[in-house]
Amino acid sequence: MAQWMHMTQMLQHLPYETVSSLYPPNSFPIEVRHYISEWIENQRWYDAHTYCTCTCLFILNKYCMCLFIRDCVCVCVCTSPAQYPTYPTNDISKQDVDQLVLKVLEVQEIRKKMHQIQEELNWERQNFESAHTQGSFQQNGLDSANVEIKKLQTHIQQLEYNIQAMATKRSQLLKESMELLGICQNRFLNRLNEWRWEQRKAAIGFPFDDNLSPLQTWAEQLLGMNGNLRQELMLTGELTSELQEGLSQLVQVLIESSLIVDKQPPQVIKTQSKFSTTVRYLLGEKVAPGKPVLVKAQIINEIQARNLANVHGDNVGELINNSAVLEHNAATKSTCSNFRNMSIKKIKRADRKGSESVTEEKFALLFSSEINITGCETPYRIQVISQPVVVIVHGSQDNNAVATIIWDCAFSEQDRIPFVVPDRVPWRMMYNTLNSKFTSEVGTQHNLDQYNQHFLAQKIFDKPDFNEDFSNMMVSWAQFNKEVLPGRPFTFWQWFEGVMELTKKHLKTYWSEGLIFGFIGKQHLHLILKDRPNGTFLLRFSDSEIGGITIAYVSATENGGQKIQNIQPFTKRDLEIRGLGDRIRDIDHITYLYPEFSKHDVFRKFYTGNGCPAQRQFVLSLGKESESKKLTSFCGMKQSLRCPSAGVTSLCLSNLKSACKDLFIKK
Repeated sequence: MAQWMHMTQMLQHLPYETVSSLYPPNSFPIEVRHYISEWIENQRWYDAHTYCTCTCLFILNKYCMCLFIRDCVCVCVCTSPAQYPTYPTNDISKQDVDQLVLKVLEVQEIRKKMHQIQEELNWERQNFESAHTQGSFQQNGLDSANVEIKKLQTHIQQLEYNIQAMATKRSQLLKESMELLGICQNRFLNRLNEWRWEQRKAAIGFPFDDNLSPLQTWAEQLLGMNGNLRQELMLTGELTSELQEGLSQLVQVLIESSLIVDKQPPQVIKTQSKFSTTVRYLLGEKVAPGKPVLVKAQIINEIQARNLANVHGDNVGELINNSAVLEHNAATKSTCSNFRNMSIKKIKRADRKGSESVTEEKFALLFSSEINITGCETPYRIQVISQPVVVIVHGSQDNNAVATIIWDCAFSEQDRIPFVVPDRVPWRMMYNTLNSKFTSEVGTQHNLDQYNQHFLAQKIFDKPDFNEDFSNMMVSWAQFNKEVLPGRPFTFWQWFEGVMELTKKHLKTYWSEGLIFGFIGKQHLHLILKDRPNGTFLLRFSDSEIGGITIAYVSATENGGQKIQNIQPFTKRDLEIRGLGDRIRDIDHITYLYPEFSKHDVFRKFYTGNGCPAQRQFVLSLGKESESKKLTSFCGMKQSLRCPSAGVTSLCLSNLKSACKDLFIKK
């Protein structure tokens, strides 16, 4: 109960009314806190998960926060900052705000006490002047009268001394309060920047808690403390330029920093297409009533983003439905402007440098307004910019535009100049980004493993025989999505994104259950399959085709040896016609999933119906026929057999071949 003893010492300086307001009998009485203080301080409050909306906050000890709730009873609450940050978001900030609250309360109580003493002093001075005016004490010459007047003089002197001492302490407390307010506000702004940073990282799959309520409560508390201090300066007459200017600067920064892009616009925007976004004002409940606040949006380029003060006259694009009223929602206690049907009608592009493409050019949305805050005399101009966006005019540009955004969100620094990013990054950073994006996009907990990582590095660096550590090798933007892979018509990102989309739409369960080996090079493939029995197979992403998965398996050669065969990759279209599980079932010469799992035991739950009769009959007729004979026999069968996997009575040759594509083996 050491912390409670320390708290009681501070409470002694506060009047009864203030203490009662902090510990009202109908919620959490101070007597209860006193008698169970030792028990409270020994509990693991950071494991609790009870949430309330607080109207007054008072720190009790290192872990325990007492939230006094209007119209309800609430006991101590605390949560782990890593999961659901409460206001403020760390112990140091909690202590700072608590100290600030106490200091401001103490300033207020000193001012009230000084007022009382000043009234008493005025009264005693009047008595003293009356006594001198009447001259009764001197005329009578009574010793008792002289004693009384000396007592009066001494009392007046004591009152004057008390006022002077309290005025000195008040000035010191005001100065300390402003300094502590600055510390608290800096921590708030840092946390706000961290929130924005986490929001940016969410684009590449990093976890992100988008709850702004704790930050809103924090901002409102800071504004309230600033207003209380400015009021104290006015009431006490200590309108010194240093304190007044300091508080004015703090409140200006707070007001101008509290406009947030709550829901970011899409980071790839196609012209003439609708999109939505939401901005939120954390101090919305403090907006002065009267004239509605209108937030306007405009699109800006990279140069304008670096100099927001000179943006307003030069438009680089035309936005449709680019204004929205700042409205308060009583249910959520949020104040937002919702842009529901925005559209970029046209865009003005900058001159491109060298081989730079239009999908590498970054823009942003700038939101701005003028706002009046209750208790502040002058209006404030507030503005905030969105995360970078890439503007495209055709869907074919989407893939390359996404690559620009991925690189920007993954590798930009937190406090960068807009929108500067490095041209090269270590492979370990690139791999972490690919893994995070892959798992979040697919919606799986199954990460890429070390074999996947090594193969991806071999591919992006074009070093298929390199078996050492790639971690510190530098990957360039050009290697990621500018230069095509050797011998391929596509870039690394285009290939990786194709695999990610295929897995997301058709292979999520297979991948999540570890049934797909994934990214593996042929050298490693031969190494792990060379000693396995015939029919052993594994599933790997195609190395030669965008968005394909293939089956690699061990088969016998004509002379009794073994070889590794790769079935022609199945693409999105193939798997839409017939699922992977059914395709695996229909291929009789693959029997065991690497290392030695019966395919039927593993894949049975993915089977549908009784299989494809056209394919099964065709398998029996294969023998050692040539490719042309196989196609000829296939054509003959398609007229008489119904393929339930395709859902039609008669299939054209191309569809039938696609449905049973696994029969055409790459040599």
